Amino acid sequence: SIVGVFSTGMWEGLGVIVSQTLLILYTLLQILMFCSLSPGSRSDALQHGTSGTLPHFLQEPDDAYIIKSNPIKLKCRARPALQIFFKCNGEWVHQSQHQSQEHTDQGTGLKIREVMINVSRQQVEDFHGPEDYWCLCVAWSHLGTSKSRKATLRIAYLRKNFEQDPQGREVPIKGMIVLHCRPPEGVPVAEVEWLKNEEPVGSDGNINTRADHNLIIQKARLSDSGNYTCLASNIVAKRRSLTATVVVFVNGGWSLWTDWSACNVRCGRGVQKRSRTCTNPAPLNGGTFCEGMSVQKSTCNALCPVDGGWGEWTEWTVCNAECARQRSRECTAPEPKHGGRRCDGATLGTDNCTGGLCTQISLALSPPPPGLEVSSDVALYSGLAAGVVTVVVLIVAVTLYRRNQSEYGVDVIDSSALTGGFQSFSFKTACQGNPLLINSSQQPDLTVSQTYTSPICFQDSMDKELISQEPSLFDPLPDLKVKVHSSFMVSLGVSERGAEYHTQKAHPQTFPRGLAPDYSGVGLEGTLRGRREKTLLGPLAPSKPSRPPLRTAGVFGHAGGRLVVPNTGVSLLVPHGGIAVDTTWEMYMVINQDDSKRQEVLLSPEVTYGPLGLDLSCPVAMTIAHCAEVAADNWSIRLKRQTQDNKWEEVMSVEEESTSCYCLLEAQCCHLLLEHPGRYALVGEPLSQEAVKRLRLAVFGSADNTNPLGYSLRVYCVDDTPYAFQEVASAERVRGGCLLEEPKTLLFRGNSLSLQLSIQDVPQFLWSIKPFTTCQEFSFSQVWASNQHPLQCAFSLERYSPASSQLSCKISVRQVKGQEQILQVYTSVVEVSGGPYNPLLSSDCTITSQMGSRAFKIPLSIRQRICATFDTANAKGKDWQLLAQKLCIDRNLCYFARQESPSAVILSLWEAQHQDTGDLDSLASALEEIGKVHSTHSTSSRTSTQTTTRTTATLGRSTEELDAEFT
Repeated sequence: SIVGVFSTGMWEGLGVIVSQTLLILYTLLQILMFCSLSPGSRSDALQHGTSGTLPHFLQEPDDAYIIKSNPIKLKCRARPALQIFFKCNGEWVHQSQHQSQEHTDQGTGLKIREVMINVSRQQVEDFHGPEDYWCLCVAWSHLGTSKSRKATLRIAYLRKNFEQDPQGREVPIKGMIVLHCRPPEGVPVAEVEWLKNEEPVGSDGNINTRADHNLIIQKARLSDSGNYTCLASNIVAKRRSLTATVVVFVNGGWSLWTDWSACNVRCGRGVQKRSRTCTNPAPLNGGTFCEGMSVQKSTCNALCPVDGGWGEWTEWTVCNAECARQRSRECTAPEPKHGGRRCDGATLGTDNCTGGLCTQISLALSPPPPGLEVSSDVALYSGLAAGVVTVVVLIVAVTLYRRNQSEYGVDVIDSSALTGGFQSFSFKTACQGNPLLINSSQQPDLTVSQTYTSPICFQDSMDKELISQEPSLFDPLPDLKVKVHSSFMVSLGVSERGAEYHTQKAHPQTFPRGLAPDYSGVGLEGTLRGRREKTLLGPLAPSKPSRPPLRTAGVFGHAGGRLVVPNTGVSLLVPHGGIAVDTTWEMYMVINQDDSKRQEVLLSPEVTYGPLGLDLSCPVAMTIAHCAEVAADNWSIRLKRQTQDNKWEEVMSVEEESTSCYCLLEAQCCHLLLEHPGRYALVGEPLSQEAVKRLRLAVFGSADNTNPLGYSLRVYCVDDTPYAFQEVASAERVRGGCLLEEPKTLLFRGNSLSLQLSIQDVPQFLWSIKPFTTCQEFSFSQVWASNQHPLQCAFSLERYSPASSQLSCKISVRQVKGQEQILQVYTSVVEVSGGPYNPLLSSDCTITSQMGSRAFKIPLSIRQRICATFDTANAKGKDWQLLAQKLCIDRNLCYFARQESPSAVILSLWEAQHQDTGDLDSLASALEEIGKVHSTHSTSSRTSTQTTTRTTATLGRSTEELDAEFT
């Protein structure tokens, strides 16, 4: 209401009035706020008023992202503060939505107030403003208010589709690789990570992954080839781009030229050439072949050879004192040049210059003196006489030495008795290397002699010469220390071994594989023949298999023998004396694997031997191959037997001792001593993820019958046992497949990770592969369950042109985070007239059984003497337990103790264990060591003269008598 003349003084007075008015209004506002407080709040206000500070924020709200439907919690904490309220998007948040707490600071005594609110996704979505949803805190004290920072709230998301996916490319080696990637739109912005073959790619001096989400490789290497994936992720989700395949190829380069070859003609105008190869470097991964010619030709002029010709004779010389004159000529008309022939004939000519009137006196040979011829005959006869006398003296000396040696004899445990006459039998063979390989790098050497060591495959030519029966040489010896002549032991060894391979014939009841009786039905019965006959109750009824079993059979008598299922690692040894005298049994062995699921891991094929009512006086030795890696104690392996109701019962654990059977576990096979016929199998339970099962990998190839340009590669993964691989070989034999690479072994761990197979380095300009088959995978359960069918993976390829006849590639087989094996393939795909060559047809054996002494390594007479020596308790400790210890069969001795002849059972186990070695070195070494230990503790006294005389009378017969009796 002030109206007047405005002057400077008046404006100053108006400013003072306005400032005083505002101060009065603020004071009234503080009084009203103080009056509205409760009595406790008033005291706090008075206390805060004494401090004289504005509210200070100890915690302010932070920026946050709402993930899915989860609300965001915003917190504020200030000191000192009467009240704290949130303000979002310019509007106060209702007091009911606040959660407040209050406590006193122990250091300053001031009140600290903390307030929290929840912001939901719906609130943020419903807000529509020029900026993002925001919130801040306002704190009051009696001196005024304080505001916190603004916290921005946003909804987090990540789109599904990439704005730009990386594109595959082919680059030359040392070229630059740039893979572009623009991640999907998202809040917050997605971070990018690159994967190569599912493994993260790190940055180094050559690889940069930080360049605006792109992957840059400065200089490409061969190892940079692979499948690249761009991985985008934020706090909400992860997204994978399409896979980009990068191929680093190598263009071919010419090598240096070779030296020019010799001219192709000896005379005149010809051609010479030089060559170079496209190997510097060789084209790889589809790289271009070298441009230009690999052979360069050039004309050449070879100087023709000039044969030499004689020039004119010179004049005759003056006649010399010997009435001769000479003349000469030279080979200069023309001279021989450029490899021409030299002149034929004499260079110097001689002639009698007097026409024969002057002759040279020559000395004629006079007849020999009268006594010269007689003296020569005397010297000849004297030399012959001296030689005869020397030979007689040597014979007498050797005879005296042998007689002197015979007076002392040799102990049965002397190793010379085993090694003196039983040497390895050699014969010619053409099986060099692996007969399955179609592209073997080495041709078989048909002149190389090999040692016959394996009883698994018997030679047909030898079997035709073997006789049917072997009479027992000697009765069991008394329990005395036996002494025999050294010459007898040597002759015994030669006689018996020679009889094994040269004088015996095959048993008339030996059944080769394929001709054996059919034991698949219920009528599988053993027949007792000889002086007494009876019919068995019935065989063990096997469960119906899904795969045809392998069978073999043979007729065995008192002499025992060996039954073998060829190419499977399964054999059965029937010891000598196990079957009663004048009794024969028709025994059989069947390998059968069913497809029933089991909890344990089947480590060997299921093997049945019979007949069911077989009556033997001692256990048989069965050998079964297994696929467990037993070097480390990661397996619990048990032997199981099938009962009459087709259920499996545990017989024993290989780590425990048992009196019912014996188990000797080796790296590749297991030797069992069994007394009851039936079906047996080895099962295992892994004790940790480090348990390993061996797999055998093999790749076969054959032409595609439906496509003339097609070719099929088949990779098999089977248990590393001969039987499992035999199934694969049989199947490929029918399909006409050829083995393209030596089978390899893969150690498969029980870590629940899968097996991956991939084909690599296929020439892209020559061959194409069926889509989506480059990489294949087997699950862990498929590989670990060995009772399933053999695992097969096929790669179908097609050549672009019929002129492409060579295929080279490699196949990688690896377990995730485990071992990897590479199968290299290099073969010709051109079909040979007359059908594809199949080397599998020549790898089978046909002889499946051996009878009598030819089935054993240890001759019968030596076996009897060893048993007579070690079965008798000896005060010096030379008994069967010491024999078992020296033969490294020193566990579960309680099983041998219950046998009638522990030494015989130990030797049977040794026979089964060494059936492939074909020699007696280990047994001879053990007996020699026992002999040395025994001689150290023995006294100087020898056995009595009477005992020696009786033993010598029994054994000291001539070699001819022993050979005649044995024959």
